[in-house]
Amino acid sequence: MRNAPDRPFFADRLQIVELARRRYFEDGVSPAGVVSEAVFQSWARCQRLHDGPHRAVEFQPVTESRTRLALQRNRHLHDAWQAELPQLQRLLGTTSCAAMLTDGSGVMIGATCAGRPHEHLIPVAARLGVDLSEEAVGTTAPGVVVRTGAPVSVIGAEHFFDGVRQMHCAAVPIRDTQGRLAGVLDISSEAIAFGFDAATVVGHLAGAIENRLLLAQAGEHLVLRLQVALPLLESSAAGLLGIDSQGRVAWLNGQAARLLGLPDRALPGEPLQAEAVLGQGLDALAALPSDDASPLPLPSGLVLWARSEGRGETRRRGWVSLSRVPAPAPEPSAAPPAQAPPAAAQAPSTTATVRDAQGELLQRTLQACGGNLSEAARVLGVSRGWVYRRLPSGGDLTSH
Repeated sequence: MRNAPDRPFFADRLQIVELARRRYFEDGVSPAGVVSEAVFQSWARCQRLHDGPHRAVEFQPVTESRTRLALQRNRHLHDAWQAELPQLQRLLGTTSCAAMLTDGSGVMIGATCAGRPHEHLIPVAARLGVDLSEEAVGTTAPGVVVRTGAPVSVIGAEHFFDGVRQMHCAAVPIRDTQGRLAGVLDISSEAIAFGFDAATVVGHLAGAIENRLLLAQAGEHLVLRLQVALPLLESSAAGLLGIDSQGRVAWLNGQAARLLGLPDRALPGEPLQAEAVLGQGLDALAALPSDDASPLPLPSGLVLWARSEGRGETRRRGWVSLSRVPAPAPEPSAAPPAQAPPAAAQAPSTTATVRDAQGELLQRTLQACGGNLSEAARVLGVSRGWVYRRLPSGGDLTSH
């Protein structure tokens, strides 16, 4: 295949893509450097699947029985979509965009469609059961993600069929606790450019849906929530991981994998012990509070915020705001008795190990802040009450 010659100047990227498209389909000139590799490879696949880009494309639903089966098999995914729908509609409701959720094969199981006067394709495409795979409708963002499992944007003439060239699409994969492709979230705009970074927006929305799906599928696994900043624990950017009864990491989302320095979502062949990556054993991790966040020092030296989501039926459902800080209460009695000197105290429990690590971090921060509680709370990103409750009995408050 010939490479594209030097391009003439075009002010509009859409014009550049149109030219590259025409040269590719009519003259066999490679569009490398103009369209992404994912789009280029999709075009090549679609040339083998379809008669050509000029034929009419129809957005047709699969059979009624297959649609029902898709909804049944993806009940947890659909529930997660429904739970995030108010936030999604608030975010996109005044844009030109529709949101679409497919299962792992590209069959539509959820969509928003405002039916705007200029829309002709979206009301047809955003129907329950419509097949958005490459085999059905050529190169689209959902179809490419179904095939590759990677996020992608497909803009204008990057779509395979001529009749879909007015669409602007960005899609992101959603994975389950097995790491399999569970579904695809797409946002699409017809005839109107996004006007914002659609890939970032759909990534956040998909992350929220995926985290709900992971929690729903976690079963009896101990689920931990991790992040570098306290407010992010309640966001779609939260790292989630599940730990089985043997103390092994059973699954984790992409954010957790990156925070822990692991290959993105890919666990090694040998069982990975939670203690090896989190620095604490199962008992200590299970003792993390579920109503408050705690610092968790990692073997790497990084200190994350961590919170337990519990196990099975004890697990909380949905997101719980960190603003609901519990009233000050006595700490659990896992620490050595106050009257016993440290040297005489018995070996600390695993709960005390986590608390000791928190205490060391708090003391270092207080020292750096000259003993000022409010300043230490600001540095740690927590409330003053959180710091106060974790001070040793008789702590020096005179500097505040």
